[in-house]
Amino acid sequence: MTLVKVDPTDLANTRFALSPMVELVGALTTVATPGHPAAWLAPWVDRHRPAFDALAAAEPTLAALLATMRGARWTPDFLLPAPSGMDTAFATELARVRATPPDRLHRDLTLTAHAGPHNAGRIGRAQPLPEAFAAPDALDRLADALGTLWDRTLAPDWPLRKTLLEHDVVQRAGRLATYGWAHALADLRPGFRWLDGGAIQVNDWDSPPYVVAGARLVLVPSGFGRGWIGADPPEGYALVYPARGIAAPADAPAADGLDRLVGRSRARLLRALAEPASTTQLVGTLGMNLGTVGDHLAVLRDAGLVTRTRSGRSVLYRRTALGAALATAPSDP
Repeated sequence: MTLVKVDPTDLANTRFALSPMVELVGALTTVATPGHPAAWLAPWVDRHRPAFDALAAAEPTLAALLATMRGARWTPDFLLPAPSGMDTAFATELARVRATPPDRLHRDLTLTAHAGPHNAGRIGRAQPLPEAFAAPDALDRLADALGTLWDRTLAPDWPLRKTLLEHDVVQRAGRLATYGWAHALADLRPGFRWLDGGAIQVNDWDSPPYVVAGARLVLVPSGFGRGWIGADPPEGYALVYPARGIAAPADAPAADGLDRLVGRSRARLLRALAEPASTTQLVGTLGMNLGTVGDHLAVLRDAGLVTRTRSGRSVLYRRTALGAALATAPSDP
């Protein structure tokens, strides 16, 4: 198993942080993964895949990166410098990626392309590094492509996406304060758990442990339903986990009975409230405008299907028992 070893001081200094680069890497991994994306991610992928394909066709380093990440269980660490806080700028992270030493670039890509300890004994030999990365300006060209990809796909929605990620952080921080580290880590994602003796298990793969030893350790939510560890020793480590509520499975095929009963838009809202959410979160998840969401929530509330409570500066809507029963009822035969 892969462990992150921490001492009490490391835990006391652990913070939540946001990372635009984590979102971009999540998008890259989603696009590179074979097969169809999860139903709730399919609309985003369908909308933005042409931009990924066009840029990959024009820039061999991006095409090679996507090919290297396809189906991989190891994310290139040079893409994931541990963010410094809640206001990390994409330009700052991209500059750090651009400054990656060549030996680290090659090492990280080689690990991703099948030479990592997680596939020891499973793959006979390491795959050679793609030729696109042999050129002296390969990293600069890749960084330029990543910057363009960010501008075309994620930058326009980043303010809203950031708001949704911030909301997840507020909820997680409350759980951490209430229940402690063992519960909070287990709740982040499957595979994360606290072990006696001062260690965090992050997955079941056999690899040498990461020792924080005073480096920065941050918990970073991701809007693409994935989790991993980003290691940038001796600077810091990032434990990336799937954020709740940023992209609920609201675009999954609907149950016809509920659609006919309350209307498709209200049915989508009811299903999206599997976790409590604000109107801003629902707007981002469903792509409806704010006024429409507010009107539908008012109708659902009057019907006794949702209720609302204040949480800090936000008003959160949640399903009542009746609303949950309707939203989770099986589809018609």
